[in-house]
Amino acid sequence: MEDNATEDLMWSQGMDLSRVLVVVFSMVASELSHVHTRPIDFVCDSDARSMLNKVKDFQEEMKNCSAVDALPFSIQLPCVGIHKATWERKSVHEWRADILLSLETLAQDVQSARTLSQPGCRLTLLERLERNINNYLLVVKLLHIEGEQVEHQAEGCQGQRSTDLGLVLKNFGLLLIGKLEWLISELENGC
Repeated sequence: MEDNATEDLMWSQGMDLSRVLVVVFSMVASELSHVHTRPIDFVCDSDARSMLNKVKDFQEEMKNCSAVDALPFSIQLPCVGIHKATWERKSVHEWRADILLSLETLAQDVQSARTLSQPGCRLTLLERLERNINNYLLVVKLLHIEGEQVEHQAEGCQGQRSTDLGLVLKNFGLLLIGKLEWLISELENGC
């Protein structure tokens, strides 16, 4: 009889573990559902791009998290302004290099802020933001651009630094809907 009770207890604990694993897997899958968007899908499907853009979700989460008032590390904001005449003189390779530099700098600074954060909603938000930025980095690096394959060095724009996560999210969003969309519009001819 004791063996059956032990077996039932083990079965019950196994079932609980299974349920926990399913919940954890579902949470991870929902967060990563569009991580593996192929670059061609990213270029040709505006829905794929909008699904990857989590800035509005992060801004909503921020409203429920008082711990994000001031970040423990100042983050360099991406340069989002476009001087049309100057931008149009650059090649699409240079556009991509500019965007990559902004994303790489932002990812590094968000990672630094994350490592200095205490457990809680701010840490969770910074982890998700860092993953989202890294997803964009991966997609932009893998974009197929015709023509010369020379590595272009971006003219490092020195954006201002801020500990305001709201301002960081705003500038990240502007980078996505500004410079990145401009690049995508140029590449859409290949769709």
